[in-house]
Amino acid sequence: MPTWKIAAVQMDCRIGEVEHNLQTMRAELRRAAQAGARLVIFPECALTGYGFDSLDEALPFGQALPGAASEALGADCKELGTFVVAGLLERTADDSLFNAALLVGPDGPIASYRKVHLPFLGVDRFTTPGDRPFAVHDLGGLRVGLNICYDGSFPEAARTLTLLGADLVVLPTNWPTGAASVACLLTQARALENHVYYAAVNRIGEERGFRFIGQSRLVGCGGELLAPVAGDGPELLLADIDPARARTKRLVHVSGKYEIDRVADRRPEMYAPLCEPKQRG
Repeated sequence: MPTWKIAAVQMDCRIGEVEHNLQTMRAELRRAAQAGARLVIFPECALTGYGFDSLDEALPFGQALPGAASEALGADCKELGTFVVAGLLERTADDSLFNAALLVGPDGPIASYRKVHLPFLGVDRFTTPGDRPFAVHDLGGLRVGLNICYDGSFPEAARTLTLLGADLVVLPTNWPTGAASVACLLTQARALENHVYYAAVNRIGEERGFRFIGQSRLVGCGGELLAPVAGDGPELLLADIDPARARTKRLVHVSGKYEIDRVADRRPEMYAPLCEPKQRG
């Protein structure tokens, strides 16, 4: 099974300046493709910005899916032979607004994901919670599952994608000051506990009084870093990943004496409280 080179584009964006952000993304996509990347990942809300102060302010910048942005990125993917995950705000025909991620490839749009877990922060104070089940998408040898930012704090999200067959979990983020522990600890834990590759791609810069910390990470199935941790400036991270490794869940350290499978060794019958209705304190 062939390996895939993936790229994390850590970038700044301008709130409400969709065309500027799109052109920046298209240029970075081309740069990543020239470096050999087949899958290029951009941050959460990279197309639109994040720090909107009301639904009315954010709605005009919401994008239809499919729409102009997905068509432009799809055209680039067709030319370059690449796939893209890009964060944006999705606006539906009934004026619902979702924090979303688009997955597009050489043949056009493949899927979109709507953020399930919403923090009380930025535009997420006004968006609608994701209303679709988690899903995994086969890009032709690489099976990819999508989460967005705060979703990563809920281990059930990455575990569900693992059970659906993901080789790689992609997490576009907008980590601000105060989220350094999430960047340092959570991403590698999600990879290790599920034996999957994990790509957390953050933005940088300042927006509406918030500074975004960068620190994007590409993580291997054992929780190891596959590329140097990004700083707080614009960066392009690249790594080669092997889907076959992610699918080999049973780890044999000493045959017959020390073997671990964090998927097969689960005890779902003991996890009933996970499926109970949530309670507010």
